[in-house]
Amino acid sequence: MNKKNINKNSRVAIVTGGTKNIGLAVCKALLKNNIKVAIVGSNDDSIKNTFNQSEIAIFKESIVKGYVCDLSNTTNIKDLVTEVSNDFGGIDIIINSAGILDLSKVEETSIEKWNETMAINLTAPFFLVQNALTFLKKSSLPRIINIASNAGRMGGYANGMSYTASKGGLISLTYGLARQLAKWDITVNCVAPGTIESDMLESRDPHIKNKLLENFPLRRFGDCDEVSEAVMYFVSEKSSFTTGAVLDVNGGLFTG
Repeated sequence: MNKKNINKNSRVAIVTGGTKNIGLAVCKALLKNNIKVAIVGSNDDSIKNTFNQSEIAIFKESIVKGYVCDLSNTTNIKDLVTEVSNDFGGIDIIINSAGILDLSKVEETSIEKWNETMAINLTAPFFLVQNALTFLKKSSLPRIINIASNAGRMGGYANGMSYTASKGGLISLTYGLARQLAKWDITVNCVAPGTIESDMLESRDPHIKNKLLENFPLRRFGDCDEVSEAVMYFVSEKSSFTTGAVLDVNGGLFTG
C-alpha cells in the first residue's frame, strides 16, 4: 500500500456523466464521504438541474463544482483537467461514467454513430486519464474507476455493436492501465452494470425491456445507488490491493 500520508478529507474526484443516473448517484456518495467533486456534464442545463437538487446544493463551491465539457473533443478534456486542478488544487480520483447508448442494428449502424459512441465511451476515458496522470502520480490515494457494462462482458442482448465494442474496450483499457500505472500505486478498476433503471432504459421499447427482464436471475433491474456502492469500494482505502478488477453489478445476468 502507498505509504504517503493520506488526508482523506482533501481528495478530489472528477466524475464524467455526473449530472444524472449512475454518475449522479456516485457524486452524491462521494460528497457524503467528504470527497470534493468536479461534476462534468454535457451542457449548462444539465449542470443547473443537478445543482438544484438539495443533496448537491447544500455543499459549498469549494466542495463541489460543475463543469460543462464536450468529451468528444480531446482538447476540451485537457482544458477540463487544467480547470479542475486549478480550482481544487489537485486530482485524486477519476470516475469515467459518461456514456451514450447505441441501439442500431448491425446492418443499420452508421460510421457517424460508431465514431460518436467510441469517442464518448472509450476515447474520452483514456485521454482524461492521460491528462490527469501528472496529478494522480502525486496523489496519496489515487484511483481510476471506469463504468463499463454487461454488454462489454458478453455482448449484450439488444444494444448496438458500437456500444458493445466501446464497453468491451473500456474493460480492456482497465486491464492495461492497471498494469501500466501500478508502479505509481494508481489502482484502476471497473464496474460493469447490467440494465439499470435510468434514462438509457427508458429509451428502450417496452417489449424489449420485458424481454431483457427475463434474462435476469434476480428478476429485476438494478438501481443507480447499487452501482455507486460498488464504485465507492474501489474509491476507498480498503481497496488498495485491488486493481485490474471488474465488478459485475447485474443481478446475476453474467456469471463468467
